[in-house]
Amino acid sequence: MTIAAIDIGSNSVRLLVIGPDGSEISRDTAVTALGTGLERTGSFDASAYDATVDVIAGFASTIAELDVTDVRAVATSASRDARNGAALMREIGAALGVEPTIIDGAREAGLSFAGATLGMGDDGTKLVIDIGGGSTEFVYGVDTPSYAVSVDMGSVRLTDRCFDRRPPSDDELFRARSDADAAFAPVVSCDDPGIVMAVGGTFTSLSAIALGLDSYDGEAVHGSLLDLSVVSSLVEWLSKLSVAETALIPSLDPARARVILGGSIVAERSLVHCGISVVTVSDRGILDGLAFEAPTP
Repeated sequence: MTIAAIDIGSNSVRLLVIGPDGSEISRDTAVTALGTGLERTGSFDASAYDATVDVIAGFASTIAELDVTDVRAVATSASRDARNGAALMREIGAALGVEPTIIDGAREAGLSFAGATLGMGDDGTKLVIDIGGGSTEFVYGVDTPSYAVSVDMGSVRLTDRCFDRRPPSDDELFRARSDADAAFAPVVSCDDPGIVMAVGGTFTSLSAIALGLDSYDGEAVHGSLLDLSVVSSLVEWLSKLSVAETALIPSLDPARARVILGGSIVAERSLVHCGISVVTVSDRGILDGLAFEAPTP
């Protein structure tokens, strides 16, 4: 089968198409900021809603051109929280031909683990940290998760909660770190995390910035190491920039400029909470876990 997987997240919408032999045919990402303002209003912003539908319509055209035989689509944190989440799924279903499933945090965590560890086999214990726009997943296990938790803290959520202006004040920066720390307090810290994989747009963007790339390069980012000290330095640097200045960073998608500071704080505090000094960044995650999952009989 030729399989298409779609992940409708709180900040970005992504498509992966794989061929019958498991080779990647197409991969695409669009930032629609679907979760922006959701904590305040309880519903999707109309422009983000429409942008997401438009992106999915474009994905549907790609899927048709590639003769895809199996379409799989999931939606995560923002769609779980929004009053009009079900309405969006119906509209997307009409454009796509398949209505996406709004998955819970446990399912999201399992897909993140499967995607991030794809091809690693039984290579000892692994901890996967996946930062999204609305939530962060911590998943621990060997070949399958033995512990997984989803926390309502992500790049969009923290940005909306703490950063009305950019650059923020020192008090706003302190509050953002404190909010992230409070959110992660209930998460169990693994004594022996083994290999620590960091996935999601925040981690990959921070890695690209740290590597000094002229433009984003998934192959260069995938497998790169990212130190906590570097993440903390990036938090301090980004906190001095306006959104417009942040958007000029060569390796950063300008559409992520508004939320990358919030995301960097979520990344920093997640690593501090787990006692981790360095992570391996993966350009894979939920999308890959969904695409390579065995079909339900």
